Amino acid sequence: MKKKACILIVDDDKDICKTLSLILEGEGYIVDVAHSGGEAIEKSKIKTYNIALLDIVLPDMEGTQLLKKLRETTPKMIKIMITGYPNLENAVEALNYDADAYLIKPVNFEKLISVVREKLAKQREEETITVEKIAAFVETRTQRMLQEMEGEAANNTG
Repeated sequence: MKKKACILIVDDDKDICKTLSLILEGEGYIVDVAHSGGEAIEKSKIKTYNIALLDIVLPDMEGTQLLKKLRETTPKMIKIMITGYPNLENAVEALNYDADAYLIKPVNFEKLISVVREKLAKQREEETITVEKIAAFVETRTQRMLQEMEGEAANNTG
């Protein structure tokens, strides 16, 4: 059974949080909400999220500052910036701090769901590749150790 993806919505607008939550939960995702950057950081320390949807303007910090902090604490989490104040400076700063996507309010819900699905598929693919690499490494290392042990055994009997 495939594990449901967890999404953290970070926005001080409670109506936006409620709307996005309903849409994403309707798609089968587990959704959590934070209304400030500080709350988002605390929640991300307790729970692992696949994706964070970050508003650029938050009451306690800029969304780009939060993006930078989350990158330090949870680098594998997908971070999607959402703003009602699009400008080149915000977009460039968000991209410099490794935002995975940049959406403009009012958010087109089909576009949001499409981006979320695309990013999650890429995340799952990267996790699969990592697991396969680890398995290959363990297998190779085990074979090498067995060969070394066989070689030592042959030297001890010869």
